[in-house]
Amino acid sequence: MRAQFILAEIGSGLRRNLAMTISVILVTFVSLTFVGASALLQLQIGKLKDDWYDRVEVSVFLCPIDSPNPTCAGGEASPEQVEALETLFASELGDEVETVYFESKEDAFASFEERFPDGYNGTQLTVDDMQSSFRLKLTNPENYEVVNDVVTGRPGVEAVEDQRRIFDSLFLALNRASLMSGGLAVVMMLAAVLLITTTIRLSAMSRQRETEIMKLVGASKLFIQLPFILEGAIAAVVGAFLAVGGLWLGVKYLVTDWLQSSVSWIAYISEADVLRIAPLLLLIAFFLAAISSVVTLSRYTRV
Repeated sequence: MRAQFILAEIGSGLRRNLAMTISVILVTFVSLTFVGASALLQLQIGKLKDDWYDRVEVSVFLCPIDSPNPTCAGGEASPEQVEALETLFASELGDEVETVYFESKEDAFASFEERFPDGYNGTQLTVDDMQSSFRLKLTNPENYEVVNDVVTGRPGVEAVEDQRRIFDSLFLALNRASLMSGGLAVVMMLAAVLLITTTIRLSAMSRQRETEIMKLVGASKLFIQLPFILEGAIAAVVGAFLAVGGLWLGVKYLVTDWLQSSVSWIAYISEADVLRIAPLLLLIAFFLAAISSVVTLSRYTRV
């Protein structure tokens, strides 16, 4: 009987404040969409890092014929210096380096001709213009500095380059976009809290006579407050489900069906990732409703 009464009060409150309820649903939907987009963007960044960082290598460029680098004072790297570096990679850096590939000047020239058959910026280079190098596949790409410190300054080494730096600007831009999305989500969640609070107060004011009667007959504060609290929670949860649905459709049609079919060599997020963050969005929706209820609790007790 009590449950039936509470459900009837919830339905009455939602109908009386239909416009405000729809506003709460829409604001919650928008704010949680930003939260979900930020979370999905972080998951995408993590997938890209796991995929690309495992592929990138450390390039050790050997001295060419003429170089201003002090380690190249003797001219082009000699076979003895190349052999010393190979020994270094196998011994002192054996735990850090997984595989070693030596690219000779001839190999570099063959790659150059394949990439630039008509020359580079109109200039046709020769084998002598190329530079020998080592390609190091690290056991842990995060330990680049260890390899850099050991190899840099060695005779015959002109420069050590970490290919991860190529992607750093991309990841920085994605992280900034994620932070921007999170900031907008915080603003929208604040608006959702204020709207839920206003909706609950309007609902309480419209039923002031009923609540006064319930007080007179001895109804508890929780029994009086519960319909109002559930109204805000229902609106917030509906907004959360809409956000999950919108994110799921966005990932399916924009990422899976479009991006993945166009650029298949990148690891993308999927619909399963949306379902992974769905409980988080629902939890945030309940949190928004709870905050709003706490804010308006004192108001309930006086109604």
